[in-house]
Amino acid sequence: MSVTKPAMAESGVATGANDRLGAIPVVEMTMPAADTAESLSCEKREPYVLMALGDSMEPEFCDGDVVVIEPDYPPRSGHFVIAMHNGEYTFRQLLQRGDAWYLHPLNSRYPDAEVSGPDCVKGVISQKKRPGRRKKGEPRPSYL
Repeated sequence: MSVTKPAMAESGVATGANDRLGAIPVVEMTMPAADTAESLSCEKREPYVLMALGDSMEPEFCDGDVVVIEPDYPPRSGHFVIAMHNGEYTFRQLLQRGDAWYLHPLNSRYPDAEVSGPDCVKGVISQKKRPGRRKKGEPRPSYL
């Protein structure tokens, strides 16, 4: 099994995926949003995989967790999302408080960022996996 080497973006998001997930394209998230959709080898709105970097989304998402992003899923308050903020992609929780919208990191050491609304969201997180980590006694999956 091989894993692509993550490429770090300043926003704390990196590319990376297990090659067994061939149907899910891996996207370099430092590209502008318009170029990203046009460069995918699958349909433009297919799910894609990213690797979380840093501690801003701990304890739910740890450094190195792999997440699947659904670009066409409608974002709602409470969803974990990939969003464009200040010209960079960021991984946060989308929250609505009254009429205001925020990108909220789960780690309290980082500040919330107010945004205009869910229009900044580029995709909703649908799954996560911690590569190489299993619970003690958990059987190994069969690849046959």
